[in-house]
Amino acid sequence: MTETTRLSIFPLPGALLFPQLHLPLHIFEPRYRAMVSDAMARDRRIAMIQPRPDSEDADTPDLFEIGCVGRIAEVEALDDGRYNLILQGLSLFRVRRELVVTTPFRQVEAELLPVAEDETLSLGARASLEMESRRFAEAHGYSVDWKSVGRLDDVSLVNGVAQIAPFDVAAKQALLEAPDLATRAEMLVQLMQFFGRHDGEDRVTLQ
Repeated sequence: MTETTRLSIFPLPGALLFPQLHLPLHIFEPRYRAMVSDAMARDRRIAMIQPRPDSEDADTPDLFEIGCVGRIAEVEALDDGRYNLILQGLSLFRVRRELVVTTPFRQVEAELLPVAEDETLSLGARASLEMESRRFAEAHGYSVDWKSVGRLDDVSLVNGVAQIAPFDVAAKQALLEAPDLATRAEMLVQLMQFFGRHDGEDRVTLQ
């Protein structure tokens, strides 16, 4: 039987977290301030997951099935009750069911997914991703330290680009759910090529 765990979730559209990467967050809503306080008192875990954009309930939107749980690596408690924190990705998870809780924040029962070990790209795939990333950054006026990018390992490069890419919710979710690093890298190249051929008012969408 698959082992499950209880996770407090932070549903946030467009915000991805990958294992081993970091995500800065500014927490200001009372329910999520309560979630951070609870996490700090227990296991420091917060689970990031995207709400479905077609959900009819704005307060408790339907969720995608896959998210990523992170551990609070750094936290700054502000005088007015807000928090600045950095989450370090631990593993992807699959939602099994949402729990009925008395807390102001939502909680789910989830299965933690195994973290792939030592994934790498072919030299061609790495070169293609770096080339398309340069084109995309130049087209959109992004300032990038390419020397530092060149020193990244394949996992950090692919997942880092996927995490910050300005695509829509469905595209971001498809990147998160890609079955392996090579597939995610190929998907990134296709999305950047598509997005680069359109003006800034268009959005990238994967069905």
